Amino acid sequence: MADKGVSLSLKAQLVFAEPKFPCYFIFGDSLVDNGNNNNLNTSAKVNYLPYGIDFPQGPIGRFTNGKNIADLIGELLGFENYIPPYATARNQDVFTGVNYGSGAAGILDETRHQMVMGNNDYLNNYYLAQFYSSSNLYTLEEFAAILIRQYSKQLTEESLFFNELQQRQALKHVAESIIPINARLTKDFR
Repeated sequence: MADKGVSLSLKAQLVFAEPKFPCYFIFGDSLVDNGNNNNLNTSAKVNYLPYGIDFPQGPIGRFTNGKNIADLIGELLGFENYIPPYATARNQDVFTGVNYGSGAAGILDETRHQMVMGNNDYLNNYYLAQFYSSSNLYTLEEFAAILIRQYSKQLTEESLFFNELQQRQALKHVAESIIPINARLTKDFR
């Protein structure tokens, strides 16, 4: 007997109330970028179709067809509006949060560093030998050590920022880990 398949539809129903946190600051790469790259001198832009095809405002700079992970977390935390990108934020926006995410950001200056684990440092630097010399200068292990040292330094510098936020009652923050890069994919880049 042939399997006719089963279809399951889930609808999320969000009830908005007071947010669980007074503000939400977002740091990251394309997983959370919501338009910061639109006016930057970079090829990492997505303010055109098909990006945003399922987003109410259309293609405004999210690296998805709809909401990104920061949008979903904001909804779950109870925020009524999307956290604005730094590029268009106004003074009063700092009271509810600002999104500093930037597509293609990484740890090293070459990848416009932010508080981001280094998947873009590999994909947009190490494996682009025609633009960067990293893969000619370092083995994978040496390059990983460089990323770890730089990230440790950034965490130390950024800890001053986080300490100040904690003193101002901003006690929660989340760190996301690097996305695993498929071994076959990395081999194909060489």
